Amino acid sequence: MKIVFAVFGSLGDMHPMIALGLEMKRRGHAVVFATMEFYREKIEMLGFEFRPMRPHFDLETIENKELAAKLMDAKKGSELLLREMILPNLRPMYDDLKAIVEDTPADLLVSTEVVFAALSVVEKTGVKWATTTLAPGTFLSAHDPFVPPTAVWLRHFRFLGSGFHGAMFGLVRKLIDSWFGPYHEFRRSVGLDDGRNPLFEGKSELLNLAMFSRVLGTSQPDWPQPTVQTGFCFYDGKDDLGAISPALEKFLAAGEPPVVFTLGSAAVMDAGDFFEESAHAARLLGKRAVLLYGVRNEPPKATDESIAAFDYAPYSQIFPHAAAVVHQGGVGTTSQALRAGVPQLVMPYSHDQPDNAARCERLGVAKIIARSRYRAAAAAKKLDELLADESYGRNAAEAARVVESEHGTQTACDALEEILTKRP
Repeated sequence: MKIVFAVFGSLGDMHPMIALGLEMKRRGHAVVFATMEFYREKIEMLGFEFRPMRPHFDLETIENKELAAKLMDAKKGSELLLREMILPNLRPMYDDLKAIVEDTPADLLVSTEVVFAALSVVEKTGVKWATTTLAPGTFLSAHDPFVPPTAVWLRHFRFLGSGFHGAMFGLVRKLIDSWFGPYHEFRRSVGLDDGRNPLFEGKSELLNLAMFSRVLGTSQPDWPQPTVQTGFCFYDGKDDLGAISPALEKFLAAGEPPVVFTLGSAAVMDAGDFFEESAHAARLLGKRAVLLYGVRNEPPKATDESIAAFDYAPYSQIFPHAAAVVHQGGVGTTSQALRAGVPQLVMPYSHDQPDNAARCERLGVAKIIARSRYRAAAAAKKLDELLADESYGRNAAEAARVVESEHGTQTACDALEEILTKRP
């Protein structure tokens, strides 16, 4: 059968879909990726058919590096993503995706969370449709409340219960509903009704995949149905960007486990002085360190024989060798740190990152440091506490056992094949 994966976002959004694509291809299905032109080389290198789906953003340009930085802003990042990137481009996204589904022709469309044109394509073409959820907080469950980047203090108020959080999220939804006038106008322009808010009520009635481990969040009464929780679906680029470098292998073998500092694939575009402060923190602790500074950034200058800097390394190959991982809290990076079973220090930026950080804190595998407070002395103090308390290592090892037992990619693909074989 032919399956179209419609993806918009960073590598944190793309990699779980690649994991599904590779497994579905292994099972004999034809796989097409509809996504930004930026990903063409990566997708084709993996042997998939690539079809461009607007909007396109080239993250290598100075302008879009500046845009990436704005997207990481805790106060305005999520609003910018929706109101200035996604909603103004609904019609071109719809035109591209509808043509891809019809030309293929597709037996199944699988979309990520902000591909808001997907439902309209489904209603126009009748193609089977599955949606995905990559982090538990984005369900906005009153029973398992989200920690928003604009109110991180809410992580201390879970005890107020579902009534309080349900009412609060209701107010948030009313506010955000006002952003979606362009969505309703777009729907009318293609001959459909106004539709509902796709951010809150945009999941498939056939299948939604909750692609995260139960150590981060478990099924709740107010999740959209039918939702199948699969566990994490892992892919980290080693098949297209290469394995761990010989120089990094040599460094890892030369001494005690280092602290690994990384900002994922999106926040790294707005690194500021993170890597310089991190190197200083490692020196204050007397620890070796690896700085993963990003393939589009200049290497940090604060390196020596105990502190190594590399633009990239597959997380699955370096995190298991770490004493701890310091990162931004994106769900892709978080999932790999949980899988590796190592303690974490999380410095969240925006979107789902503060919520992922809070979940890891409650799990007893992580400490949190605010981005505004990330200086060498403060980071060193947090890391010292993290490494001195053996409970973090024990909890991390137990979480890793759960993550490995879930077989997320296989579970997700089994669910996709089940709906493929069902009659319409």
